[in-house]
Formats: sequence, structure tokens, C-alpha cells
Amino acid sequence: MTAECGEALLFFLPHEKRISKEPLGGGIVNDTWRLTLQSGRKYILQRLNPSVFPDSVAVQENLRRVTEHIHKYIHAARASFSPPCQRPFTLFHLVPDKDGAITYSDDKGACWRLLTYINHSRSLASLSAPAQAEEIGATLGLFHRLLAALPPESLTDPLPGFHNTPRYLAGYDRILSAPRNPEAEDCRNFIEQHREDVFLLENACEQGRISRQVVHGDPKVANFLFSENGEKVISLIDLDTVRPGLLLHDIGDCLRSCCNPLGEEVEHPEDIVFQADYCAAALNGYLTTAADLLNSEDKRLLIDSVRLISFELGLRFYSDYLLRNCYFKVEYPEQNLFRARAQFALARSIERQYERLCALIR
Repeated sequence: MTAECGEALLFFLPHEKRISKEPLGGGIVNDTWRLTLQSGRKYILQRLNPSVFPDSVAVQENLRRVTEHIHKYIHAARASFSPPCQRPFTLFHLVPDKDGAITYSDDKGACWRLLTYINHSRSLASLSAPAQAEEIGATLGLFHRLLAALPPESLTDPLPGFHNTPRYLAGYDRILSAPRNPEAEDCRNFIEQHREDVFLLENACEQGRISRQVVHGDPKVANFLFSENGEKVISLIDLDTVRPGLLLHDIGDCLRSCCNPLGEEVEHPEDIVFQADYCAAALNGYLTTAADLLNSEDKRLLIDSVRLISFELGLRFYSDYLLRNCYFKVEYPEQNLFRARAQFALARSIERQYERLCALIR
């Protein structure tokens, strides 16, 4: 996509010359590059996947509102803590063209954007110490505190049905009804054994028992930027999925990712263990910045939400594998199958430790 990259850069910064371009991150939906310009400045150039985000205008407008809101209120949010929060946190800016446009559309219909680069930062595929999990938990809590003041009705839902587990199960059933022999019996059996679980959070939400506000949508480890030494979290990125949703979806997804030090690309899923000490550290961090956002029912269902999110992601990976990998990017045909097995193994590990993990919450 060298030509398209050049055209996008010319749209945003017509008088700048690029001296290097390198792929950045391991995203499995969008394409991301770090650009270094002749002036020495660095930027992030992204191409949104049009098959995942068909309404790029809505995604971009959400991004504008969320980033403007955070930049406006971050200092007030820090000051509201007692004592005031000294946690480092920065956020990228959208780079507009000379007329203020934040979106470039190429001749193939794909949407491009340019972001400021956060210097002296790095992303991690997985964690190596509970202290890192505590950092992530505290930053997610601060992020939720900031978003709690943003009216949900001010955003468009970029992915209707996202994190709706019953919807993903219904889609899986439609795949099975097609004239094709399903593969991987172990995955099919695990899904069948957990059918009754999929309505847990949906029912609680419909009954108004759990907390709903604007959330990140995808707070996995790789979306937190650490300082160069890997000790402090300094930013949270990939805000395309910011939307009105459940706090439990965000916290559950964050813990699912934080508490699996082996990461999501695992050759031997049987080696995966949900680490209780990482879970305790992440929750401790979260509660230092956002304890007041959770009600008693949120806390009661918290471990269930981690297990359910692991199941949901495994279901999505396996469904995409059966559809020949049309959603998540893959490097080889069986990759989504291996990803599914890793998530199901993580859910099993949570189930084996269920009482112990619930005791952590209590």
C-alpha cells in the first residue's frame, strides 16, 4: 500500500516529505504505520478496515469527540482525586488537513487518518509482572472516570451488536446450518457446553442491574502504551470501538488479556493459566481510580464477565475460521482456530479457579 500511504500523507501534510515508513503493532483489524518525516517529526498513519468499520464517518466523529473530551477534562479528573492523581497519561491528537478534515478516503473506499505519535512509548503483547497489570488497571479506571462525564447519546455505535454474546452465538449457529462440515470438534464441544452462559450479562443489563456508560470497547494489553522501560502505562490507544456499553465488558476484556502472560498466539493452549495474582493487581489498580463506578452487582458478576468475554472471543475466532478468515487478519489459514483454542483454554482456567477468584473480589 505504498502508493496509498503516500497519497494519504499528501492529503494531511502536503508540504512534508517522508523518509521512513514501518508497520507498527500487531493489530488484527486495521493497518498501522509509523512515519518519520524529513523534519524529524513522527506520526501514526492508519487505514481502517472497511469490512469491519463500514461507517468510517461515524468512527472518525466519535474519535474526534472522545479525544477532545479527554484533552479538555484530564487535568480536572486528576485533581478530583484525594490526594490528586499524579498518574502520567497522555493521548494522541488527530491531525487534520488544511481545511480541518480528519479523514482521507482513497479510490478503493478505505478511510485513512493521521495521528500524533507518542514519544518514548512501547506496546506489549503480554505482561511479565503483576505490577504491569496494576498499571493497566489504574489507567483503565482513570479512562472510565473520564468517559463517565461524556453523554452516551453523543456517540454513534460504530459496531452495533459488539460484545453481544447471544448475537455471536446466533451467527455461529447460522454457519453450522450451512452445507459444510464443521471442523475442530474440541471447539464445537466447548461451545455446546456453554450455551446457557451467553445471556448472563445481557439479562443483567436489560434488568438495569449493572453499570452502563461510554467504554473503550477493546482494552487489551496491546492497546496500552507503556514507558520505554515497560513499568508505567502512559496512554491508551485504539479508540475505534469507544461506545456506550457495559463497564463489565471493558473490565472483563482487560483482565482476560492482562492475566494471560502467554499471550493470545499460543502454540500449546493447554499451557495457558489465568494468573490470579495478575488479576488481583489489575483490580487493585482499577479500584484506586474508579471504585465508585462499580455497584455491588458489577462486583458480583466481575469474574463471570472475564470468563464470558474469553468464551465470546473464542467463539468469534472459531466462527471466523469456519468462514475462512474474513474478519480477523491471519498469517496462515489455521491461525484463528489456534486463537479460539487459546481463549477457550483461558475460560477453562478461570472456571477451575472460580471460587478463589470470586474470593479476591470479596
